[in-house]
Amino acid sequence: MKTVPSAMIPQGELGPSDPWHVLKKFTPARIALGRAGGSIPTRELLRFQLAHAQARDAVHQQLDVETLLDRLQQAGFEALLLHSMAPDRSRFIARPDLGRTLDEASQDTLTKRAAGEAPYDCVFVIADGLSAAAIERHAVAFLTAINDRLAQEHWRIAPVCVVREGRVAVGDVVGQCIGARMTALLVGERPGLSSPDSLGIYLTWDPRPGRSNAERNCISNIRPPQGLAYATAAQTLHYLMSEARRREISGVALKDEQVLPPSSAEILPSPP
Repeated sequence: MKTVPSAMIPQGELGPSDPWHVLKKFTPARIALGRAGGSIPTRELLRFQLAHAQARDAVHQQLDVETLLDRLQQAGFEALLLHSMAPDRSRFIARPDLGRTLDEASQDTLTKRAAGEAPYDCVFVIADGLSAAAIERHAVAFLTAINDRLAQEHWRIAPVCVVREGRVAVGDVVGQCIGARMTALLVGERPGLSSPDSLGIYLTWDPRPGRSNAERNCISNIRPPQGLAYATAAQTLHYLMSEARRREISGVALKDEQVLPPSSAEILPSPP
């Protein structure tokens, strides 16, 4: 029997090439891993362990608030620093309910800021959620993209509210305290094994404690280039915000019905 040198086998596989391998270029999902006997190859096991460690780190990582506030200021945004009822990261993870509301000092800050002010059309809230990395990498860039669209229209926007140890529902408290007609909350999404830095946005009309998730619109997986691009996400949010203001609704009652030209669609490459 003729022996084939291992250097000639594609990608170092010790066996025939996997017919699924061509699909790997279209997705970061774990497909076509190959096998070594009855197990997956060592390199794939190591990649899985690395991805799992990155996901765990994303959940436990503390948000670099000082750097974020500095970047917001450089981008031209006024920002307020707030804190949820969760005193630290470990309590935030163990007690999701504490991350859904503000501590008393933060509520007082917003109430005083809103005193004597006309109602805001919208307040942008940044919450670290379950991935501080998502906020650090994408929040300022996305806010810049959406602000470029809003600046061309008559929107009264509140100062950006940065909430440490915050979850989605904390935006309801922020919006009510500062007197905003809607909230657009940017939050670090729960990490996946291929997306430890995914940013999500939740839009809520007439924010107040007790709102359900069915009353919100969500734009998920903002993380270019692997996920949704900033410009595409900003266009979608701008449409939803405009319709929410016009119709005074959000959530399941508000659909993304915009018709996009083919050139604006993000299309996967064609198979070979």
